Amino acid sequence: MSGASAPLRAAVRLLDPRTWLHLLKIANFYGYAHVEQRRRLRTGAGLRMSPTVSIRNGERIVMGREVHIGERCALWAGDATGRITVGDHALLGPDVFITASNYATTWGAPVMYQPKREADVVIGSDVWLGVRVTVGAGVVIGDGAIIGAGSVVTRDVPAGAIAVGAPATVVGWREGAPRPATAQGSA
Repeated sequence: MSGASAPLRAAVRLLDPRTWLHLLKIANFYGYAHVEQRRRLRTGAGLRMSPTVSIRNGERIVMGREVHIGERCALWAGDATGRITVGDHALLGPDVFITASNYATTWGAPVMYQPKREADVVIGSDVWLGVRVTVGAGVVIGDGAIIGAGSVVTRDVPAGAIAVGAPATVVGWREGAPRPATAQGSA
């Protein structure tokens, strides 16, 4: 069929039952990873969330008022206890990944069969997570912090800090933000 016209190739694809089976798989996944989970979220007024957001264990996710969650973000609360809390006016850029769960890493057993280690994640109010930021289990990001694009947050970030990198480190402070006593004179 390499010499067939474009309309004929399109018609053959549309008549192929595998096309429709794949469409059903996508619809099922979307229902599981977004629609069903979104009903379980506890949210404040004014939530703006892309329809491409992936959510796990939505009953353990709480979002404040006027939160914006960009395209292709993933918010994965733990299966048993790990919670995700997002404060008011938080802004998550595209492709942000937040997880409250991680696997153990004991040698001699496949990682996927090891017990999960769950720890709550807290994203403060007025926090901006840039494009493709990853936030790991147990992290607290203080109010007003900014996390630069592509950063991997593995430890707490103080309020008002600007952090970048993998792992994310504080490189500056928002203008007028109070600094912790240990941070006086920092970048």
